[in-house]
Amino acid sequence: MQQTGRRIGVIFIDGIHRNYLNFPKLTRLMSTTLKSKSLMYKDYGEPADVVQITEECLPKCGNDQVSHFLFYCLFLLCINFFLNNFTFITQVLVKWIYAPVNPADINTIQGKYPSKPPLPAVPGNEGVGEIVATGCNTNQFSVGDKVVPNGVNKGTWRTHGIYKAQDLFKINECMDTVEASMLNVNPCTAYRMLKDFVQLKPGDTVIQNGGNSAVGQLVIQLCRIWGFKSVNVIRNRPEVQQLKDQLTNLGADVVLTEEELRTTEIFKSKKLPKPQLALNCVCGKSALEVQRHLGHSGVMVTYGGMSREPLTIPASSLIFKNIAFKGFWMTAWTNQNGDSEERCKMFDELQQLFIKKELKAPPYELVPLVNYKEAVTNALKPGGGKNVKYVLDLTC
Repeated sequence: MQQTGRRIGVIFIDGIHRNYLNFPKLTRLMSTTLKSKSLMYKDYGEPADVVQITEECLPKCGNDQVSHFLFYCLFLLCINFFLNNFTFITQVLVKWIYAPVNPADINTIQGKYPSKPPLPAVPGNEGVGEIVATGCNTNQFSVGDKVVPNGVNKGTWRTHGIYKAQDLFKINECMDTVEASMLNVNPCTAYRMLKDFVQLKPGDTVIQNGGNSAVGQLVIQLCRIWGFKSVNVIRNRPEVQQLKDQLTNLGADVVLTEEELRTTEIFKSKKLPKPQLALNCVCGKSALEVQRHLGHSGVMVTYGGMSREPLTIPASSLIFKNIAFKGFWMTAWTNQNGDSEERCKMFDELQQLFIKKELKAPPYELVPLVNYKEAVTNALKPGGGKNVKYVLDLTC
């Protein structure tokens, strides 16, 4: 018993000694006065009404406080040693640079999304930031590293924040900063839906509605890269040919309006093989028409409901065509896979495609933080009338 106590004491003293030697590193989080601006909401509602800009001072420690802070740190080390929870030395300070505004962010603020952070909350599931200070046990990060959130509801609509190291994912320094801010949601959604439901091979056809959505544009590009044929359905509009040309330039094989889809002969004429995979983010009549073109034993994956109409499934689709209907939610996949090898592989592959310019982000518009109401008001509209994705610029 005495030997066990002596052994624990030696380990404890060694832990204090090692962290004391790293004291300057430990206090980086606390040694600079920083005022962090963030968007915050205390109640659910329309974002323009409930979200407000707030300002807070991050914890600091002046030179005259160092001895007190050291004593406090050693005291915490003692407690945390026996609780096996060294949280305060595994944190990093992040300066956020850009943060996209996604429809899911708006739905979360409205209280309509299944994944809800405790209130008050800072919105934002995506973003890119820079490590500006590290704790003692954060050897995986260095000052200057670019990072994205590793998980959901990390609150990226702010200029600075302190995070646990495991809540961040280091990205390749060659990634374009704005494209990196959009890495977590739409590219990963497109990637997983093309990988996880049907074993597609080069030459196979994928059909999707919402072809001009952010996910839709990434699906088009990944199909081009992997050798799949893509048939893309869009809503009619005055300048529809311009949009068709834009999607064709991304690699779309066929672009049809919803009206054109009803009368198309591309599958009957065998210009393209019947699709085995359909991606649906609209539901309603659009999804009903898309599933009509699916081949036998095909799969329809629903990941959105932009029309706010139900997904209708005729009995004939199940009985005579054996079509399977699946759902996909990126948040659930992320929660289930965490730091899995498959998730790391996906991030690495997507980053390389962006770096090589084989993949590019959808059109976007940078919005200064102070003008956030423009972004949150227009995010649920089809491009806010501009067919762009809004990205908060947290540097101005």
